[in-house]
Amino acid sequence: MKNFFPALFPVILVLLIIGAYHASNRDFATALRPCSIERGSTLSGQKILLVPLDSRPPCSDFVTKAAAIVGDDVVMPPSDIMDYYSKPSETEKIKSWANDNISSCDVAIISIDQILYGGLLASRELEKSSADIAGVVDFLTELHRKYPEKPLYIFTILPRFAPPDSIDTSSDRKNLMQYSRLVDKTEQSLNPDDEDIAKLNDLRQTIPPKILSRYESLFTFHEALTKHLIELAENGTVTQLVIGLDDGEKYGMPNRERRNLENYIGQAKNKSSVFMMHGADEIALSIVAEMEAKRSSYTPSIFIDYNDESTAARIMPYMATTNEANAVEKINFIYGVRVASRDDADFTLSISANDYESDTMNTRRANATRIKNLLDAGKSIALVDLAVHFREEETLLPLLIDEDAPIHRLAAYAGWNTASNSIGTALAEAVLFDIAKKRAATTNELIGASDKQLLFLDERFIEDCYYLKSTIDTINFSLRKEGYYDVNDLDLDHNTHWANDMLSKALKRRIDFLTSSRAYNMPMICTTPSGETLKFTVKNLKADAYFPWPRTFEIRLTTKHDLMTE
Repeated sequence: MKNFFPALFPVILVLLIIGAYHASNRDFATALRPCSIERGSTLSGQKILLVPLDSRPPCSDFVTKAAAIVGDDVVMPPSDIMDYYSKPSETEKIKSWANDNISSCDVAIISIDQILYGGLLASRELEKSSADIAGVVDFLTELHRKYPEKPLYIFTILPRFAPPDSIDTSSDRKNLMQYSRLVDKTEQSLNPDDEDIAKLNDLRQTIPPKILSRYESLFTFHEALTKHLIELAENGTVTQLVIGLDDGEKYGMPNRERRNLENYIGQAKNKSSVFMMHGADEIALSIVAEMEAKRSSYTPSIFIDYNDESTAARIMPYMATTNEANAVEKINFIYGVRVASRDDADFTLSISANDYESDTMNTRRANATRIKNLLDAGKSIALVDLAVHFREEETLLPLLIDEDAPIHRLAAYAGWNTASNSIGTALAEAVLFDIAKKRAATTNELIGASDKQLLFLDERFIEDCYYLKSTIDTINFSLRKEGYYDVNDLDLDHNTHWANDMLSKALKRRIDFLTSSRAYNMPMICTTPSGETLKFTVKNLKADAYFPWPRTFEIRLTTKHDLMTE
């Protein structure tokens, strides 16, 4: 017996270590129990008819999933009449669908680019006439006449800076972009540079007339279209018109069209029904947040925080304006009020924008520690995690995980594509969850809203950081290594199944790492309508992902999990 306890000691020590680990991660079966999300526990929201910008997930799925946080039910046209990559939608069938389904909905959000061209990509290629504009005006006018009680929110996107993809000669594309920059730059300058004027004249002679005319007509046609839409907003046919500014630069012809439209709006009697802001893919989601804020008489107080003093004035890739200007216009759109103190805010909009070629990388660790401390202290933070080169090492999420920050306490997380996309998505998610918590009359309603919030939050971690900043490069490299050089034109018969298999396996590895971290397993904390504190923990996260279009740029991601509470 004298050797029994020394022999048993290592076993006891291992059991104690395992027990301490599980206790620290709150995995005891007695400590956590499944949440009961009862039938009818979902918040009672609106039924929204959505004609999306296109069928990509950011324009459709993001809206559906985020709107569900407040109990909104979003209905969209059937997929068989929607656009598919370069194939436009069946626009007349889309309009017929909207006409047939609006009576059962409370409100409609309609993309003009969808009903006119058949989607955003088609709007960059197809040429339309004044008769087509008249057709859009007649459709909206008739819809309002038949259903005057149904609010109509419409949005249109200015043509982007880059030439249409069908202009594929590199010299023509380069010359067109230089021409576009110089047109805008010289028009904005009181004393244009002689060298710029000479170069502009030279480009007019160099660029083939047909190509130059086509590029310029994109803007002149869209300006004429938008002026008709402004008139519909002014006379009350539509409740609101949002004009989105797609991918741009500091100088470019989209800026000239924007200035012309701003002058036109300035002359309108009903200016409040027209709003112009940077972005495209996130606009429908921003409209949902705006509508719900108005419906709840909620004016969110928002403090803006940056990772570095240079970040506010920074112009990110594909943007024509600064992070500060982007944030302010989107806060204004959702009826938000910017406040000077974090303590006076409903939540903080934290914008991190890093660049591995600059000193901003040195701010990442301190910023992650600061956000962790704020989350630990119960502060609400909507994090916009931007990367200049779209690389994971520029993002903040990996350091938050390394710092054991309770990432499920974030009010929002976004880093999808451009700064305007990300800022708009993060603001919308944070506002919708705030509204849901205020509306929840029962514990079950709060649980239902929290469950949907956590699902959307996890999908943003997986897609915005892990996929778009890392996994996409691995998949593209593997495809090109095997001779598939054009990752924007996957062959459905040969490489799509392989690409989807690579995607599933790569994301599973990242999800396994994420869900095993202490940061992921720390609980979200909410207060019930009766004043009780609830702690929600996500377990058993499963994800299904595939490429919805024959390219690797975006994924369709669906997650499910078990929601546990103490």
